Amino acid sequence: MLYGITAATAALLLTAALAALLRSLALRLGPADGAGPPARRARPRAPGRGRPVPLLGGLAVAGTTALVGWAGDWTGAAPLGPEAGGLLVAGIAVALLGLAADLLPVPPVVCAAGVTVAAALTVPYDELGVPAGILAVAWTVFVTQAFRSLDHADGVMGTVGVVTAFALSGCAAAEVMDGLAALLSVLAAALTGFLMHGWPPARIAPGRCGSLFAGFVLASAIVRVHAERPAGPGLGAAFALTAVAGADVVLVLVSRRRAGRPLLRPAPDHLAHRLRRAGLTRQGVVVVTGAAAFAAALVGLCIDLGWLGAGAAWWPAGAVAVVAVVGAVRPGPRPRRDRPHAIPAPGGPVPRALGRPGRPRPEAPGAVKVH
Repeated sequence: MLYGITAATAALLLTAALAALLRSLALRLGPADGAGPPARRARPRAPGRGRPVPLLGGLAVAGTTALVGWAGDWTGAAPLGPEAGGLLVAGIAVALLGLAADLLPVPPVVCAAGVTVAAALTVPYDELGVPAGILAVAWTVFVTQAFRSLDHADGVMGTVGVVTAFALSGCAAAEVMDGLAALLSVLAAALTGFLMHGWPPARIAPGRCGSLFAGFVLASAIVRVHAERPAGPGLGAAFALTAVAGADVVLVLVSRRRAGRPLLRPAPDHLAHRLRRAGLTRQGVVVVTGAAAFAAALVGLCIDLGWLGAGAAWWPAGAVAVVAVVGAVRPGPRPRRDRPHAIPAPGGPVPRALGRPGRPRPEAPGAVKVH
């Protein structure tokens, strides 16, 4: 117990300090404009964020989780064991791939392929069997990409990750998987430390490095924890623990399909964007999504502890279905790049999309004004 408190405190403080250091480093190396050499890369202006934000926050989360986890294993205070240790190694590999995607133009298919390979190496085929193991790999990739998709607004991915990691650590402890429970507790503390800088308005973002790392570790841990449980309670708890991330992916896919937009093109149609258009502040969006994640994770934890039956998973499933219906009925606005813009004539009024209405467009140098 004492080591757990010490490890969580160390992970929280170390992540907060390292995130601040990495933010300062990113800003000192160059402007946060999303362009330029790899060392100067930052999050470009996007829906949900009004300014560029450095992307190195995930390095603080993954590095601190690995450092504290391996320190406990090396000292013998909290041995990870081969399962949790191998999961952490695979998670670090996924984090490095995400870091490369943050700094370099890595195609999304390469990231998905890397996550698939890492998942295939960590799935317990002995307990699940080959057919179920293949399904577990696909599900791990889906959840990992779902957490990547949550990083579209300040604080959303971190908050959902904290809630999920804490609940899942309780599930692992109930299954007497002490090493995995310790690793998940450290991850939850690291994400909490990151939120000290990632809470809206964020000063640093997790990027692909942090979101892929958190999503992969959580998804793989869910597979490990429920590998030997009966199919009903295991599937119900796994679904409930990841209901918010899954709901966001379902909402985006349904709305884009309904509107005839490309599925992989960024657009302001995520759950956080819709909550913002409903009138919530950026902080309110994080609170609402965090509360939803807490409610769903609590259902999953209660199923694992035997306090609720597998049928309780229909509660978050119903919420996801409602979100999907909303996406079908109201697909959301088109991305700004898809909207037609009128080209103003020289000296004429500027349309609202291009500037303040009624303001004359400045003449080009050397232009001849025709009266």
